[in-house]
Amino acid sequence: MSEAAKRTARTVLQTAVAIAILLPAIVDASGLPATLPWVAGALAAAGGLTRIMAVPGVQKLLPKWLRTSVPDGRE
Repeated sequence: MSEAAKRTARTVLQTAVAIAILLPAIVDASGLPATLPWVAGALAAAGGLTRIMAVPGVQKLLPKWLRTSVPDGRE
């Protein structure tokens, strides 16, 4: 895979996680009721993605070029 493709994939992943983290604040600021089915589904998915990305074991599952840090200090 080329360096440009790796950078693009990493940016897409980081953007998805950032949006997942910010989605509750975006919904709150927009005034949408969080009880709407599609809003509730989006918030649940965002929360799940955010929680999964916070688990250290997920880093071990990612390819080396997508990891944010080397797990357990080992390569």
